[in-house]
Parts: sequence; structure tokens; C-alpha cells
Amino acid sequence: MLVTADVLVTGEEVLRPGWMEITGGTVAALGRGEPPRPTTDGDLAFGAATVVPGFVDMHVHGGGGGAFPVATDEETATAVAMHAAHGTTTIMASLVSAHPGELLREVDVLSGHVRDGLVGGIHLEGPWLAPSKKGAHDPTALRQPGHPDAGELSRVLDTARGTVRMVTLAPELDGALDAVRQVVDAGAVAAVGHTDASYEQTLSAIDAGARVGTHLFNAMRPVHHREPGPVTALVEDPRVTVEMIGDGVHLHPSLYRGVCDLAGPDRVTLVTDAMAAAGMPDGSYRLGTLGVDVSGGVAHVAGTDTIAGSTATMDQLFRFAVRHSCAGPDAALLQAVRQTSVNPARTVGFPTVGLRVGGRADVVVLDAGLQVTTVLRGGEVISPRS
Repeated sequence: MLVTADVLVTGEEVLRPGWMEITGGTVAALGRGEPPRPTTDGDLAFGAATVVPGFVDMHVHGGGGGAFPVATDEETATAVAMHAAHGTTTIMASLVSAHPGELLREVDVLSGHVRDGLVGGIHLEGPWLAPSKKGAHDPTALRQPGHPDAGELSRVLDTARGTVRMVTLAPELDGALDAVRQVVDAGAVAAVGHTDASYEQTLSAIDAGARVGTHLFNAMRPVHHREPGPVTALVEDPRVTVEMIGDGVHLHPSLYRGVCDLAGPDRVTLVTDAMAAAGMPDGSYRLGTLGVDVSGGVAHVAGTDTIAGSTATMDQLFRFAVRHSCAGPDAALLQAVRQTSVNPARTVGFPTVGLRVGGRADVVVLDAGLQVTTVLRGGEVISPRS
């Protein structure tokens, strides 16, 4: 199948116009200018559109009314389908803090969804988080790594059977540095988040193997001129990739631009941190055990002013990145593609990184307003949207 468009962004370059040949679900060839053959029946000629790699969301709790922490086939499929309609072709199912038995159940169910190809991996956001920075996590489910149960992390990782790709924890907790090393030894990514750590404690976690800052700025000790804290340590270390929730609610656009300038655009990955209300009307929902009220598209823990994840989708974050970039049009498109597809895939080790020969043909087609019109996963159209 031949795909043509006025603009094709591979993740490495912007092709105007661009074409791509898809064979057996993978990219067989691509290039700039006129395609090597005329389009025929079965080909996709998009004309005045922008073709980009499928979005990769490495931090998402649900959507479309479905929630990954509920951990059922129906809930997972519902969330995946909603985000796929908005261009997310690879998704990491993020859990929230849960009590030991429930956490093992959730991991066991979702590990099957990973093996079935429904989701790309599991992200454990908690339960090893700082109570003072718990955000929308059940405070009764928080605990120290290895306390009171020294074998809990091992059992969780064993239950996952290699499907846990990332674990977020607070490095100042007792046993946290050993937990970071254990996560890394298991082949997963250790992330720093929901933390009141000092600058020095954060550096120790990075030296122990942590490589991601979970939703930078949010649920973290803020920067102070005498105590720079985790934000500064994460941004200045070239070994670390930082998540940012570019939904226009969690962060001011100037912080996004500033971090891109300081860390470089290739060390930033945009994440939705979406919960079940993404793609749904305002109302009452749940995130783990907590009630969540959504008003005006903003989610808060019920009865509080604490933000409870987002209702964003990855196409919204793509538009945010383009709109708030200081670069020229092509550079802004390329940066947005890297931060919504290439960088997250690279960070957690997903095999498809951008559009390249031999890679899986995960494709999003955007109109002039960067709204999703068509989504392909493995070369198959999974979501035409009007």
C-alpha cells in the first residue's frame, strides 16, 4: 500500500511532499517528492495533510470511561480504543497506588493484556511514593519500598513476567535506592516522581539507575533558590528523560519551552496522564479507589482542589507542542513528533521508533488544524474519524 501526503514527518526529517510504501504491516520504503509509482485502488492519497508516526503514551491510566487499574478485559479495551481514535498506537497502562493483594491482581491481569498486544507494557506509579506529594493516590495504600514487606517488589515483578516497563517511586523513602537498582536489574525503567526529595537525593537515584522524571513539576518539591530539589537534578542530568503533561492545565507553556531549551527537545516526552474521563463528558469518575469530579474538562479528587490526572489525548499534546514551540514550522513539527512518539518509545524500549524502513507502520494523519483524521496500526486502518 502506498501512502502519500503533502507533509510526512518521519521523526528524523520532514518530507514535503512525502510518500511511504507499506508491506506486511511494516514500512518498506519512504521518500520525498513524487512517489515511485502512481496510486491505485487500495492506496491512500491524503493530499493536503500531515502524516506522522503513531503517538506513544508512556503514562496513561485510562480513557473513554475505561480505567487500567480496574484491570478487566473490557476496561482495558475501552481505554485503548478511545486513545487509538486520537492517534495513540502504543500505550503503557499506568496503575495507581493499591494495597498489596489488589496490586498483584492488577499486574497479573494487565500482563496478559501486554502479551496479547493490547497494551505495550505496565507502568507502576506507586505505591512507593511520598505521602506529602501523593497527588491523586490513596494515602492508605502508600508504603516504603521493602517495608513492611521486603519481598513485595520482587513478587510484583515476578507476577508481571517481564511486562512492567517502568516504576515510579520517591527516592527519599527508606529502601528506595535498592528498589531503583532492583527495577533496573529486572530490565525496567526506574522513574523519580511524587517526591519531596532533595537535589542530592535525586542525584543518588539517578546514579543508582533512575532515568525518567515522572510528570516534571507536578507532585514534586518545587524549585527553591537555595534548595533546587528534584526538578533541577532531573533536568540538568543528560541521562534523564523528563515527562511533561502538556494539556494546558498541569503546566504553563513557558515551563515547557524552558525545559526544552535547558534539557534539549530529545530529553522531553509528552504524556497525557489521562484517567477514565478522557474523551468523556464532565461528571463523576474514579481513579483507583478515589472519587474524581470532572468539570470543564479538568479532573480533581472529589471534594478537593487536587488535580487527578488529565482528560487529555495525545493529539491534543501534539498540538500543544507545535503551538508553543519557538521554532519554525518544520522544526516545530519535528519536535512535536519526537516528543509524542520517538522519545517515549526510545525511553521505555518500545521497538517502533518513528517511521523508518523495517519498522511497524503506525501512522497518524492530521488535517490542516492538526486534528486526527485517520489512524493506521501495523498498516491497518483502525480509526477513520470525521
